[in-house]
Formats: sequence, structure tokens, C-alpha cells
Amino acid sequence: MKTVPLLGHASLDDVFAYRSAGAVRVRDFLTDVEALAAMLPSGRHLLNVCQDRYRFALGLAAGLVSGKTSLQPSSQSSETLRQIKSARPDVICLCDGDFDSLDLPRLDFPELVTVDAEKIVKIPEIPADLEAAILFTSGSTGLPVAHGKSWGLLVRNGRAEAERLGLLDSPHSIVGTVPAQHSYGFESTVLLALHGNSPFWAGKPFYPQDIVAALDAVPRPRLLVTTPYHLSALISAGMELPAIDLLLSATAPLSVQLASDAETACKAPLYEIYGSTESGQLASRRTTADLAWELLPGVALQQEGDQTFAGGGHVEGRVVLSDIIEILANGRFLLHGRHADLINIAGKRTSLAYLNHQMAAISGVVDAAFFLPDNESAEAITRLCAFVVAPSLKSQEVLAELRQRLDPIFLPRPLVFLDGLPRNSTGKLPRSELQVLYAAKVEHGRR
Repeated sequence: MKTVPLLGHASLDDVFAYRSAGAVRVRDFLTDVEALAAMLPSGRHLLNVCQDRYRFALGLAAGLVSGKTSLQPSSQSSETLRQIKSARPDVICLCDGDFDSLDLPRLDFPELVTVDAEKIVKIPEIPADLEAAILFTSGSTGLPVAHGKSWGLLVRNGRAEAERLGLLDSPHSIVGTVPAQHSYGFESTVLLALHGNSPFWAGKPFYPQDIVAALDAVPRPRLLVTTPYHLSALISAGMELPAIDLLLSATAPLSVQLASDAETACKAPLYEIYGSTESGQLASRRTTADLAWELLPGVALQQEGDQTFAGGGHVEGRVVLSDIIEILANGRFLLHGRHADLINIAGKRTSLAYLNHQMAAISGVVDAAFFLPDNESAEAITRLCAFVVAPSLKSQEVLAELRQRLDPIFLPRPLVFLDGLPRNSTGKLPRSELQVLYAAKVEHGRR
């Protein structure tokens, strides 16, 4: 049986993570893994909802050495938990906080009674074909769709990103604003610590002041793993930033302006990662240098009609992508929005991503999102709505700017001003939340 090490570190005395109490060596981490593994109940599936990144990594690793699979849903709603229990009745929920696990069997993160860390002499080996994790996305029905990830390919995934970012030769201290359960947070913090030789900060800072404090808590060189939403908030806060050596962003493509502003404010190069839960990360780009994406080692794209498929490298099987892609030469490509974002009004076509980009580029707009309601026809839209956060602007001013940027047929009717948009912990705007907003702010007003 082919095996792959749990960790890619050369020395047991390398730093694996940073916590408020200080640095955690690889041998200390492995001691904690051994202690937690001994306390896990039987059953193959572990629902790991730990918010502390170190405890999440401990749960993942303890599950791996015990032959368990880590379940990582994108939503932790009551309905999602019920569906997980129905499909995997042996599941145990590992928690480290006040999480409502309903009637799922749960293990609140225990006090770990560990042995002398100096007795740890080697890194455990894990079967390469072990289903190490199952990540979930919401399908067209709204039900979570499971995507299994084998340990061997997850390791290739993490190492491909580490190689692209130069971390294998120059490890960085990672501060991540995204949850460890999310595919991007999982790959770009946890996997980079396990097999990219780069220790992470155990916390999950959200607000600008928390991000600054976390960066101050770890040594240079520093890598900030974040999203466009968090990045924009950090820059807008105008705080004095600790030295940052590398920026990484994902979950939505950055505008060139925001990427340039971020590089100027943080005095560091910014790279973006492109991928999906289904495929894993696929490509990267430095946005201020080139809008084209460069595929990660071993990954390839193929097109059939208007569909694009990803495969090779660390990709599990052959995965259809949701985006409209223009393949270029030498492993490069351009993104032109998502198939689901395309809209057609009286024969004129555009995408929600393009509309959002144009409104967000208006000076004074803090956040914005166009929305096509469920009850409107994609072929003959009569009311394209938009929500905007722009405290210093009036409706007439925003619409006047949009008229300079958009065909009049795409102007929002209505334009709804809000104090904030209901973004989730990764900075995304779930369509379900926008639908609720639309019902409350638009449909209710028409009655």
C-alpha cells in the first residue's frame, strides 16, 4: 500500500503553528495528534467544526491517523447537519465552541494529556488512497453535494500551491482570514502548513484590527491569506500595517484597481488563486502584472462545446467548471464570468460579475451587488435590481456614474441602499441572502 507522510517537514523541531502561547513545534503537534486520536470515538466520519485553526488541524490529523474522513460542509445550517447525519449516521461532531450540533453525537475539544514530546521520533504515514476529507457545495437543488478528496492528491494540491508561491524554499508565517473548513482556507492555510512548510496563526481574524494583531503575533516573512472583501476593509481602515511579504486572495476575482491598492498599502506582491470546491485550486495570477491565469503544475484544461473540464495533477477525476473560460497558450487562460451569471436583456448580453465590477469601481461605493430575482425571466428581464453600500453618495450620483459605464438597459431598477451586505465568513454573498433582501426591500415595498 502506498503511503504519504502526514507532514512534509524535514525536522521534528520545525515550527508547525503559532498560538497565543507561542510557537508549536512539529513534535508538539504530533504529540497532541496522538493524544486526540486516542480519544476519538469509533466511526469513520468526523464533522470538524473547530474554529481555532490549530484545533481544526489537530482534528484532521487525528482523524487521518485513525483512518477517519473529515467532513467539511460549506454551510453548517441545521438542514445541512440533518442531511449529513442521514447520509453518514456514524458521524461525530468535533467542536471547540458554543456550536449547536443538534442531536449529532459530539466531542467537545478535550484537554489533551500528552506524553513527553521528545519521545516522538517519526512522522506518521497515511495511506495515499484514504478519503481524507469530504468538502460540500450546494447544488442546484440547494442540497449539499459531497466531493471526496484522497490524502495523496490533497498533498499534491498543497505542494503545488507551495511551489507556485515559493514557500518550499522560503517558508512564510500564514495569517488566514478564511475558515479552515472552506476549500480555499483549507488548501491555503492548513495544507500549506502540513506540506508547504509554512506555519499558520491559529486564530481566524476578521476585522482589520484583528488582522493587524495577528500579523504582529507571527514572525516574518508573512503571508496574508484573505479575500477581496477582507482586503478592501483592511485598506479602507487606514491602519498602520505590520510588514507583509506576500498577499493571497481568492473567492472572487479582484479588480486591477483593488489589487494595485492592496500592493501599495501592504508593500507586498499580491497573487490570486482560482479554483472550486469540486476541482480544488487550479491556477494563480499576479493581477497587477497579467489578467491571464497560469495553471498549477500537472493541471490541464479541456473544452467540449461551451464547457471546460479540469483534470490531471491533484484534481480528483475530470471536473466540469462553472466558468466561461478562454484557453490561451502555455497553460494560461482568461476568465469571462460564470455560466450562471450570464443575463440577456432584449438580446443584449452581460454578466452579473461585470455589472458588480463596474459599480464597485465607482468612487464612494463601499460594496455592491446586482441581483436577478428568481421570479424574473432570464430571457426577458424587466427589473434588474442592485444593492449598494455607499454612505457618501446619493442614488442619482450612483446612477449617473453607471450610465457612463453600462448600457442603459442594464441600469438597476431599483437601486437599494443598505448599511451593509450579508456576506459570509469568506466574503461571499450567498444568492439565498440576496433573495431574502430582495423580498424584504423590493417585493415588500410593491405590495
